[in-house]
Amino acid sequence: MATSPYGSIFDEEPFRDFDLLTGGSPGGQDTWPPGRPGVHRVDIARLFSEAARGLLHRAARFATERGAPDLDVLDLLVAAIEEEPTRTLLREAGADREELAERIAAALPPGDGDGTPPATLSPTAKRAFLDAQRIARALRSSYIGPEHLLLALAANPASSAARVLEAAGAGADRIRETVLGSGLIPEPGSAPPPRTTTPTLDAYGHDLTERARQGDLDPVIGREDEIEQVIEVLSRRHRDRPLLVGEPGVGRRAIVAAIAQRVVNGAVPEPLRGARIVALDVPALLGGPERRGEAAERVARLLEEIRTCGERLLLFVADLHAVLGPQADTPLWPVLARSDLPLIAATTPDGHRAVLAADPAAADRFQPVPVREPGVVETVGILSCLRDRYEAHHQVRITEDALDAAAELADRFLSGRSLPGKAVELLDQACARVRLRALTPGPEALRLEERLDELRRERDQAVAGEDYERAQELRHHIDLLWPRLQEARRGTVPEPRVTVRDVAEIVARHTGIPAARLAEGERSRLLGLERCLHERVVGQQEAVRAVADAVRRARAGLGDPHRPIGAFLFAGPPGVGRGELARALATALFGGEEHLVRIDLSAYREAADAARLLGTAPGGPDGGRAGDVADAATGTLGEAMRHRPHAVLLLDRADEAHPEVRAALADALRRARPRADLARAIVILTATTAAHPAGGDPAEARRAVVAELRRRLGPDLVDRADALDEIVLFRPLDRAEVLRITEMALEPLCRRLRAHNITLEIADPVVAWLADRGHTPEHGARPLRRTVRRELEDRIAGLLLAGQIGPGDTVVVGTEDGELDIQVRLPQPSADRPAPPGRAGEQEPLTAGT
Repeated sequence: MATSPYGSIFDEEPFRDFDLLTGGSPGGQDTWPPGRPGVHRVDIARLFSEAARGLLHRAARFATERGAPDLDVLDLLVAAIEEEPTRTLLREAGADREELAERIAAALPPGDGDGTPPATLSPTAKRAFLDAQRIARALRSSYIGPEHLLLALAANPASSAARVLEAAGAGADRIRETVLGSGLIPEPGSAPPPRTTTPTLDAYGHDLTERARQGDLDPVIGREDEIEQVIEVLSRRHRDRPLLVGEPGVGRRAIVAAIAQRVVNGAVPEPLRGARIVALDVPALLGGPERRGEAAERVARLLEEIRTCGERLLLFVADLHAVLGPQADTPLWPVLARSDLPLIAATTPDGHRAVLAADPAAADRFQPVPVREPGVVETVGILSCLRDRYEAHHQVRITEDALDAAAELADRFLSGRSLPGKAVELLDQACARVRLRALTPGPEALRLEERLDELRRERDQAVAGEDYERAQELRHHIDLLWPRLQEARRGTVPEPRVTVRDVAEIVARHTGIPAARLAEGERSRLLGLERCLHERVVGQQEAVRAVADAVRRARAGLGDPHRPIGAFLFAGPPGVGRGELARALATALFGGEEHLVRIDLSAYREAADAARLLGTAPGGPDGGRAGDVADAATGTLGEAMRHRPHAVLLLDRADEAHPEVRAALADALRRARPRADLARAIVILTATTAAHPAGGDPAEARRAVVAELRRRLGPDLVDRADALDEIVLFRPLDRAEVLRITEMALEPLCRRLRAHNITLEIADPVVAWLADRGHTPEHGARPLRRTVRRELEDRIAGLLLAGQIGPGDTVVVGTEDGELDIQVRLPQPSADRPAPPGRAGEQEPLTAGT
C-alpha cells in the first residue's frame, strides 16, 4: 500500500483529505524559514485521544472492506457500535445494537468491494470531525474523544448517521443526556473559567493564536515571502512595525493568521516563540464619537494591560487608515503612533497614501510589506486547500472544475476586489445556493405535509368527540407518515455537487452575462469568433479578423494584463459597419447588446470636458489631473462603466472631441488596470475618414488613412502601441454587400409577420429597389433600416389595421413601374378549413396606392 505524501494519523492508510482537514502539512513538520510551497495551519489531529484514534482506525478498515470511495459518517457509526466507550453509551441511550447495525447496513451506499482504501472523506464526515472539535471546546475538554465524536454524529440532523440514530431511538437529546451523565466529561459550566490578566484586550480583541490552537483558522497556502518579511521586520531594532499593503481581498489578514498558526506549531524564530497575536476590534473599542470619554478610558486600560501582562504580545490592526487617516480623530491615534507598542498593521494602497499625507512622522514608524495579488493558478491552489472547510460547512461536494471556474470567472468578471478573496466568496455563495436548493422541499414533501396536517385535525376532532378508537387509528397513521415526510424533505441527493454551472449562475447575477455563456467552453467560442461576428457584420473581413485576433491574444494571456481586454480605433466612412461590429462583439463576448456602453465624444469639445468625462483628482487648483487613478470612479465614463464593468465601451466620434479629451483618454488606456471602469472592458473609439479608392495598393491606402488620423487625432493616441491594440480600417461596401445588408434588414419584419401566421414573400427586384434608396455614398447603409420601415413596414401595418391582411395570408411584394407593389394571397380552402366569408383563395389586388 502506498504511503501518503502528506503523512497520516492512520499510519499506513493514505488518508489525504483527512490530513488536509486537520492540518497535516505537506512534506512533514513546519520549519523556519518556511518551505516553498507550503501550507500554514494547525494539526488538530493531535487533539484526538488514543480511544478516538482507535475508533477512526476501525472506521477506516470497515470503509476499506466495503470498497467505499470515501469514508462516511456511517463508517464512523459502525466503529462506534463496536468500540468502547461509545458502544456502552449507545446502549444506555436506548439503541439496540442489532437494530442499529441493520439500519446502518440498509442506509450504506454500495461499494465496489475491491478492498481499496478510501482516498477522501465525505462532506458529512468532515463536518463530524469539525463538530467534534467544537463540542470538545464547548465542554472545556483538552482533547477530542470518542464521546465527542458520538455527540457530533448525532448533532447534525442532515447526516445519515443522525437519521439512523433517531430511527433507532437514540436521538441527539438522548445521547447528550447519556454522555453528560456518564462522567466521561464534566457538565458544561462546572469548571471555572480561566482567569485572565488582560480583560480589556480579551473583550475588544480576537486572540488569533488561541483560535489557531483550537483549529478555528482556515489554512493558508503560500505567502512565504510575505511571512518572512513580516517576521524579519518584527525582529529589527528600528522601524520594527510591519505594514501589510494590498488591495481588498488580496489576503492581508490571511498572512497574519498564517503567522499565528506557525507560532502555535513552533515554526517561528526564537524571539516569536510563545507570542500571542491579538486582532484589535477598533470600532468596538472606540464605541463611536459620542462616547469618546469612555473610549479614552478603555484605551488607557488596554495600554496598561499590554505593559504589565508579562508575555510577548503583538497587536494586529486591520485597517490602519481608519485610525491614522486624515478623517481619524480618535484616542487610539496617539497610541498607535508610539514606537514602543508591538504592532502589525494592514491597509490598502490608497489608505497608505492617506496615512502618509495625514501624519508622515507616524507613518514613518511602519515598514511597508507589499502583498501582491495571486494569479489564477495560485488561487486554484488556495481554493483546493480551503475546499474541505467549505464542504464540511455546507455539506456539499465541490468538483475540481468548480474550483477552476471560481478562480477563472472571479478574475475575469468580478471587479471591486482582488484574488483570492473574491474567488473564495464566489465559491462560498455557490455552495450555499446548492445546499439551499437541495433542502427546498419538493412536491411530494408538500403533499405529505398537507396530509399530515389533515390527519392531525381529524385526530383532534376525534379526541374532542371522545371517539378514542378513531383517534388511536389516526395517531397510528400519523406515526407511519412522519418518517416518509422526513425522507421526502431530505430529498434524493444526500450530498449535492457544486459544478461549473452553479458557479456561473452566481457570476451571471452579478454581471448580467448569461450563465450558459459563462459555463460553456470559451476556447471553441474564441476560435469561431470571426464566424460569430460575420453573422451580423457583412464584409469587412480584414476588420473582423483584426479584432478577433486581438481578443484571442488577450484571452490567451498574451496581452498586457495592465490594460483593457482590447482597445481599438475603428476608422472608415459612415455606414460601413463600425457600430454593428461593436454590437456584435458585445453579444459574442458578453451575451447581449445591453453590454454595449456608448458615449458620444462629440459632446466633449472643450478642454474642461476631459474632467467631466474621466473625473478629476483633488489636490490642485484646477481640481487635479484628468483621469487620475485616485478618483477613477468619477466622471461620465466611470459612472457608465460602474454599472456595466464587463462591456464593450464605444467612444463614438473621437475625431470631434477636444485634443485634451483625447490625450486624457490615451493616458487612461495606457494605465487602465488600476481603473475598475476599464480593466475588464473592450474599448472602441471611432473616427470618420474618407473612403480610400478601391483597387489601389492596400498598404499605401492604409498609410494614407493613418497619416490622416495622426493629423486629426494626434500622435499621442494614434502612434502609441500601449494605448491602442489595433487601428482597424473599414472600407466602403460594394453592391453585393449592400444587397445582403438589405436582406438582413428585412428579416425582422418576416419574423414578426410569422408570429401572426402571415407569410412575407419579397422578390429580388424589391431588395435592389430598397438598396438603391437606402444606401448613399455620404451615409453608407445607415438610412437602410429607415427606408425599410418607411417604404414597407408602415404600409403593411396600415393594411393590417384595415383588415386587408389576416392570419394565414401571404403578402407578396414586387415592383411595378418603379414602385413597390403589395398584394395579398389568401389561403386555399380545404375540407376541414373552409374559406372565410367574402374571401376566396385567389390573389387579391389591393386598393390603388398600395
